[in-house]
Amino acid sequence: MGAMIEIQNLEKRFGDITAVAGVNFSVERGEVLGFLGPNGAGKSTTMKMLTGFLTPTSGTARIGGHDITADPIAAKRLLGYLPEGAPLYPDMTPESFLLFIAGIRGFSGEEARRRVADVVAKVSLQGVLRQPIDTLSKGFKRRVGLAQAILHDPQVLVLDEPTDGLDPNQKHEVRALIRSMQKDKVIILSTHILEEVEALCSRVIIIAKGRVVIDCKPAQLAAKSKWHNAVRVNVERDDAQRVRASLGQLGSSTIEELESANGCASYLVSTADRRPLIAEISQRAQSEKWKLDGLHVEHGRLDEVFRELTTAKN
Repeated sequence: MGAMIEIQNLEKRFGDITAVAGVNFSVERGEVLGFLGPNGAGKSTTMKMLTGFLTPTSGTARIGGHDITADPIAAKRLLGYLPEGAPLYPDMTPESFLLFIAGIRGFSGEEARRRVADVVAKVSLQGVLRQPIDTLSKGFKRRVGLAQAILHDPQVLVLDEPTDGLDPNQKHEVRALIRSMQKDKVIILSTHILEEVEALCSRVIIIAKGRVVIDCKPAQLAAKSKWHNAVRVNVERDDAQRVRASLGQLGSSTIEELESANGCASYLVSTADRRPLIAEISQRAQSEKWKLDGLHVEHGRLDEVFRELTTAKN
């Protein structure tokens, strides 16, 4: 099966400013792609070109084989898009707005009402259906925007900060919805919430200064962290000095004392080559009878890797 999204040498210039500089990637059905980058990196510009809101200066973007510039209607039939800010008609209610969107998408009568009822249930809009959009909270406006993006059950979803403005419970609901749609769709998810990447994404692309700097799985990204395979050791305070001395005997290790709770001492032990340490530390703890309060293995910190990749000097 071919890729549902194909982006080739995509470029966008605004006068002398190059916002996107030769971006290339493809996405297949079943993938949830985390599309990340700092502010001004070219994320939203790339998504606007992919969805037909901006015309590329050069290069191509295809959805289901349809070029978004040469055959925009066919491409957009396959597409659901939640843009940054979720622009809505403030004087409409969620119900009237979604019925309007249903009409634009070619649905009418009972079918339009059924689809609106379905998305209203999925994003929990029942309590504000007949309230003017202008009076809704940022979180509810975001959910109205998400509802219009999925109303026609698109094969491709492009979501720009879908949980922006949502409370923790609402974020959980939206993430569960995205997971439920993953199997038979292509989903591109732009977010600044790195825990969302770990929770939802099967693949990550990071863009900086208009260029792709990495394309990999979240676990591979975490493995680049200097804390990958580091071990946090919590011990009772009266055993701390002995344990600290023993940890110092591990070859080429760095030991960092951390803030601790419950009267315990806490150390983070890592190595420059990120080799696994947990087995060796566990063996020492058992043989030397440490007064352990816990051992925890770090898988890596995405925020640290993100900073490293996006602030590197070219």
